[in-house]
Amino acid sequence: MATALSTAQNLVGGRWIAPAATLPVCDPQDGSVISRVPDGTDEMMAAAIEGAVAGAAVAEKLSVHQRLTMLRRAAELVEARSETFAYTLACESSKTIREARAEVRRAVDTLRLSSEESARITGETIAFDRRPGAEQRSGFYERVPVGVVAAITPFNDPLNLVAHKLGPALAAGNAVVLKPASLAPLSALRLVETLLEAGVPPEVLAVVTGSGSRLGGQLVSHPGVGLVSFTGGLETGRRIARQAGLKKLSMELGANSPVLVLDDADLDLAADAAVSGAFSNAGQNCLGVQRVFVHRRVLDRFVARMVERTRALRVGSKLAEDTDMGPLIAEREAVRVEQWVREAVAEGAEVLAGGARRGAYYDPTVLIGAPAASRVCRDEVYGPVVGVYSVQDVDEAIARANEVDYGLQAGVFTRDLGRAFRCIRGLRVGGVMINDSSDFRVDQMPFGGFKGSGLGREGVHFAAQSMTETKVVCFNLTESAPPGEMA
Repeated sequence: MATALSTAQNLVGGRWIAPAATLPVCDPQDGSVISRVPDGTDEMMAAAIEGAVAGAAVAEKLSVHQRLTMLRRAAELVEARSETFAYTLACESSKTIREARAEVRRAVDTLRLSSEESARITGETIAFDRRPGAEQRSGFYERVPVGVVAAITPFNDPLNLVAHKLGPALAAGNAVVLKPASLAPLSALRLVETLLEAGVPPEVLAVVTGSGSRLGGQLVSHPGVGLVSFTGGLETGRRIARQAGLKKLSMELGANSPVLVLDDADLDLAADAAVSGAFSNAGQNCLGVQRVFVHRRVLDRFVARMVERTRALRVGSKLAEDTDMGPLIAEREAVRVEQWVREAVAEGAEVLAGGARRGAYYDPTVLIGAPAASRVCRDEVYGPVVGVYSVQDVDEAIARANEVDYGLQAGVFTRDLGRAFRCIRGLRVGGVMINDSSDFRVDQMPFGGFKGSGLGREGVHFAAQSMTETKVVCFNLTESAPPGEMA
């Protein structure tokens, strides 16, 4: 299962820099070392940031045509090499080969959307003359790049989430310093290489691999960085907010996503969606279904369907075409999930399916009756565990869904339009998917949440807008005498 990267270097100041030390990248399936990447130093990160500050002037001068063309070309190259990208992604992460191929397709779409967005970053005229005394004023506002974007990405979608930061940043005319996930950096490095091949000037991009806890503070606090775009955990997001100082922040910080199954729902549709949403990527998905609130009248029928579908999932080798779920990203994460489930059972939950660990694998697990105070109900599990809860009516379902300190997305299953809108208005989340799981997303939609789920919105258009500043221009058109002809 070994994979090779064409360079094991960091891109700093427009040049690939050979590292003094390297870190292993391991396949979580068996712990084997599949590649090595640089163990970036503080000095390397400082040079990368300073290089990007200089590169920002190059990025801003790129014409819309140049930005559009290079991003479109990058999409074409990734698509042409989709199987190589998918294989790399599957080896370094938890994704099965089928899930990896789906992520590569999404990354291609993200780059194409970014290409198109480069031509849509526009301003508009302003009616300065709407008040007395300003009749001779005319002008507009335009959007200009923030300069340098710091992009920090997680392991769970190690290609598409990088594309979601680099694509909009380049479309908006910025330079970028990328710090990819230490556990899964290979597809990110391949994407950076591909962007350079597509025509992105090397001084506009920097990438430094290594420990986020060591390198991240320097990156986010540097005064030359105009915006920090981070996807990761809530506690890390809070630390970044403290370190960053007075600069723009865009942060997606996870979730504990609910699905509401009302008594008029299509139970087969709901069960299929809940199982898919809970166990894709071994449950390591910010949108993953974690809590399912089911009307008591249909609870038994829904649970029977969900348990049957969960037990039918095939857990095994990521590269096997018929595998539905692979391992977690590391054995320590599987151990943590195992402990959380044991705690829930001790507190009164019942395991209806799964509940067993083998190394980094944890079987897809369905719980019922976990107390609201248990960690599997309160916090983000980030593993293949879903809890089912009985509710009396739609109001209780909404109230229970809103109890946690997250609000990214929710799913609602009902045939009643009025009840659907009741849920839409009552749920404190950034997205409500009707007759779909919380896990549904397309890459052009505004993506983000309320409460602890983060700040701002991703999605190519919305990310690109956040990666610009608004500049107002006003002309005073009052006529005056030419020089030398003053009255």
